[in-house]
Amino acid sequence: MRGTLIFAGSSCPALTGKICENLGMAPADAELTQFSNGETSVRILTSVREKDVFVVQSGSPKINDTIMELLIMISACKGGSANKITAVLPYFPYSRQSKKKSHRGAITARMLANLLGVAGVKHVVTVDLHASQMQGFFKCPVDNLHAEPLIARWIRHNVPNWKEAVVVSKNAGGTKRVTSLADALKLNFGIVTTDKKRGGGSNNMTASMIMNHLDGIEHQPLLDSLSSDQVRSNPSGLENGTAPTENGQARAASRTIADAQGSPRRANGPSSRTSSNPRPHPARRPVTPSQSSVIDEMDEDAEHEGLEYNDQRAHEVTHGRLYQGHIVPDDFPSPATSAADTSLPEEDPMTMSHASSFFTSQPHALGGSGDAASSDEEDEILKNPKIEHMITLVGDVKGRTVFIVDDMIDKPGSWIAAAETVVKRGFAKKVYCIATHAVFGADCLEQLEACDCIHAIVVTNSYPIREEQARNAKKLVVLDLSFLLAEAIRRNHYGESMSPLFQHIVD
Repeated sequence: MRGTLIFAGSSCPALTGKICENLGMAPADAELTQFSNGETSVRILTSVREKDVFVVQSGSPKINDTIMELLIMISACKGGSANKITAVLPYFPYSRQSKKKSHRGAITARMLANLLGVAGVKHVVTVDLHASQMQGFFKCPVDNLHAEPLIARWIRHNVPNWKEAVVVSKNAGGTKRVTSLADALKLNFGIVTTDKKRGGGSNNMTASMIMNHLDGIEHQPLLDSLSSDQVRSNPSGLENGTAPTENGQARAASRTIADAQGSPRRANGPSSRTSSNPRPHPARRPVTPSQSSVIDEMDEDAEHEGLEYNDQRAHEVTHGRLYQGHIVPDDFPSPATSAADTSLPEEDPMTMSHASSFFTSQPHALGGSGDAASSDEEDEILKNPKIEHMITLVGDVKGRTVFIVDDMIDKPGSWIAAAETVVKRGFAKKVYCIATHAVFGADCLEQLEACDCIHAIVVTNSYPIREEQARNAKKLVVLDLSFLLAEAIRRNHYGESMSPLFQHIVD
């Protein structure tokens, strides 16, 4: 590409080399050094006058040094009369600090966006921002590319029986990202949430009554649909298969109506029904005689086929005990202090009215919902030996492959907790931990490698991974973003549309 220069920052020279190789050019020359006191020094060794300049710089373990280096490189190119300067940031630094999390906190991501604008940036290209609304912090155009098409393509080519898999979010804040991948692959999705452990029997009873009441309201329209006119028009349709619904649907309707009615049937014994009226469920309308006769006929049809039913709720919501970041058995002794100490008072009947933290706002996040809880900042709380948590799995993963998806992997606690939950409680077959940015703080990768419940760790090269880490990690799979970024640079230079980069290509 004529009139274009690509400079490599010190954080990702290998990624920049691959980008230039895909574009058929070499990285531009620049000298990046530091003084003895740590000050950054930059010298541009080629002419940038009236050139289209791209500076590639990602995050690194020395994040503040790389930011200053990027700002100085941009300022140097601006002083050299560059026509346009584009910052290519595969991983945007400080992206987790995109809103206030306390009354005296700082919105650091917005401050960094302002610094880039002052330095002279006219365009920003990045990949999978932690919060997409961060694009509003900039006064220049932002292309927030997605690694989702690349990840989806890898899944189609490398995961056996991927069409039967389930995409799972490890917290409430990542549900939008998970549902997007699930829609692209046409898969089911689930969610794992962590909540403070509650105690007290009265609250559990209150929660049970509330949920049963909601369950009855949900299935009441099915009772209303079985009107006396329908029964008189086809009194034997459900027995001989001439009803509008199939036999399987009729049996499902029987089971649903019986559940809504409070049926006395159990899985360990035959179905029985007396001539007396069943005890009405609280806050539900009684079943009419015509509806009761239809229920009896469907019960007899199920008994002829030797099927047994129970009145228990389907196990699509699974609970587990989480202690020090790991799933423990139900008979595990509880710690002396419970996280219920910081929850609502025990006598409050609405304490347990919500099934999980999916419906509960995070008290430490000002203005809102899941973004503050979508990172790995809660890992220190999960590992507190004095606090026990309740972890909830919503969705059916039994015997299936599970993709746990988030935007970055920083600390291992929440990933290991989610993987153990879907395997030990949900009885999943395999677990793939998938993220765009492989931050891998401290010994994160080593702990993920040691977890028996994790089959593979799939990341991209948006964040530099130490060679010794990648060499010793047998479960690690690194996807290459150089083709995506190279095409984004080419389209940006020639003024072409970026829309094709967001589309999924099935091959």
